[in-house]
Amino acid sequence: MDSVINSVGLARADSLGFTDLRLTQYTPKTQNMQNGNEPTFRENVDRMFDRAAATLDLPMGLADQIRTCNGVYQVKFGVELRGGYQVITGWRALHSEHQLPVKGGIRYAYFANQEEVEALAALMSYKCAIVDVPFGGSKGALRIRPKDYTEEELEHITRRFTAELAKRGLINPGLNVPAPDMGTSEREMAWMADEYHQLFPNDINGFGCVTGKPVSMGGILGRTEATGRGVQFGLREFFRHPEDVKSAGLTGDLGGKTMVVQGLGNVGYHASKFFSEEDGVKITAVIERDGAVINDDGLNIEALYQHKLDTGGVKGFSGAQHVEGGAPVLEKECDILLPAAMEGQITQKNADRIQAKIIAEAANGPVTFNADQSLRDRGVVIIPDAFLNAGGVTVSYFEWIKNLSHIRFGRMERRYEEAKGRALVEAIEEAVGKKVSDSITQRLIQGADELTLVRSGLDDTMREAYNTIAEIHRSRDAVEDLRTAAFVLAIEKIAHCYTSMEL
Repeated sequence: MDSVINSVGLARADSLGFTDLRLTQYTPKTQNMQNGNEPTFRENVDRMFDRAAATLDLPMGLADQIRTCNGVYQVKFGVELRGGYQVITGWRALHSEHQLPVKGGIRYAYFANQEEVEALAALMSYKCAIVDVPFGGSKGALRIRPKDYTEEELEHITRRFTAELAKRGLINPGLNVPAPDMGTSEREMAWMADEYHQLFPNDINGFGCVTGKPVSMGGILGRTEATGRGVQFGLREFFRHPEDVKSAGLTGDLGGKTMVVQGLGNVGYHASKFFSEEDGVKITAVIERDGAVINDDGLNIEALYQHKLDTGGVKGFSGAQHVEGGAPVLEKECDILLPAAMEGQITQKNADRIQAKIIAEAANGPVTFNADQSLRDRGVVIIPDAFLNAGGVTVSYFEWIKNLSHIRFGRMERRYEEAKGRALVEAIEEAVGKKVSDSITQRLIQGADELTLVRSGLDDTMREAYNTIAEIHRSRDAVEDLRTAAFVLAIEKIAHCYTSMEL
């Protein structure tokens, strides 16, 4: 397998004195096509990168340097389970180390593989650059099906994986910081943080080794829903630009728009809940593994999510019509299609049948390169994943800062802000000779707590990033769409890092 050192090989290398051997270098190679002429996930990401890089005048070889996955580590470790041993396979890829630490989630999935991890690590590099988060890109995975194990067994597996990563510096608050992804949550991050603390009890910043932890272990309020909230903030900003909305054949704001959602996991649930409850979006269909549910009058997302938790799927939900086999529902007419599940869901096979005016990529890589071209030719606006689902890493950055500063956001300034607000109310009352109402007084004197500051910071991040992307799209003739503009922004930022240092 390309550029892999397994745990046995690395241990043998260390025993021979090659202690500087940590990760092998990876050179991209053309992969076999899947689904006929459809590129693989990693090829999709690289082709989108190449399309953007072609519009830039970069020094010779720099585009290759930025695109190349710096290294990938494969680990195979035995875990004692149920009276025997099971060998678990996992990966941690480092795509770009132009900034340290590198950042990226760890997923638990039975279909995980090295190529997928490399592609996701690349997207993390670009996401961080786009939203001005000073991290490089990384990603990890274990090839397991979480539901096949008890909670105690998952904890045992997670702690063993953490120990394997820690031996090689692949989990460390200053070098490599994992986070939750598909199949993992704050529970797994708590196990990883605790295991790291036991291995390195003198590391004062040890809890910064992972993000997405429970608040009681140094986590931050708002992290669980951060990716979904970022999708909301990003799409809201798109709708603040009438010329962009018009390019999609729409008018007005989000209120009253129809939306089809694929995936009711963490991201899909939170995003669709926020859109429906706060922005007046009508969710007309939700696609899940056991089919799709449709209600053209709008689905109650909270009720549907609770039904899924109780039954394991959306089938049988009383508030909608169930359709076996959800994939064709991607083609249902709507204003906004929100793919929030897996990569490669919209391909050249179904792209021509997609009726949405906007595709808001809440998942990683849901639209393939070939489908992207077909959709753009038809005038469908795609708000790209490298921007739109960067809310998770943004709030992870806030959590990491909190861990290194050892103080929660708002602790120093909240009461000071309240005192200033109260003084303002008193000044107004003295000037007008009339008492300010209690409701207005409360709004003026309320100081910002941690959750308020996190949401404010995320909103500002998504707004600033979208405006920069949109400006690149509007001002450069060679940049024909928002995805290319987002990649151009990422490449320029990473290129500046490389050209400012000695390689």
